[in-house]
Amino acid sequence: GGYCLPKDTKQLLAEFKDIPQNLIEGVVRANETRKNFIAHTILEKKPEIVGVYRLTMKSESDNFRSSAIQGIISRLSAREIPIIIYEPTLSDGSDFEGCEVINDLDRFKAESDIILANRYDSCLDDVSEKVFTRDLFFRD
Repeated sequence: GGYCLPKDTKQLLAEFKDIPQNLIEGVVRANETRKNFIAHTILEKKPEIVGVYRLTMKSESDNFRSSAIQGIISRLSAREIPIIIYEPTLSDGSDFEGCEVINDLDRFKAESDIILANRYDSCLDDVSEKVFTRDLFFRD
């Protein structure tokens, strides 16, 4: 999937506002529950700095509009957890939702206590013990 599925289910829910239904509402709630679960799991590890490796939902993409990882960033930021982001499509040193963008991969890996990755990448092999991903099959 990409950003369309969560966006489209929310739009469908809005369209169904006066029609009794449970499926679409359940999908939207499940997506929020999943983000809460991931944020909670990361918080349990008590990291000093969370690194976010890429904002995109798919490998080989530069699109991160409405990506689920942004919801996780918001949840962690609300708990005042420092977050750094490795995202080569953004300017080094810039700010994304209150988080510093670091495009030096070695520095990013060194400064991160845990690395949240939507998609696993072999460039993270040397810090695999820090990587938190739900990309179970290591593919898009």
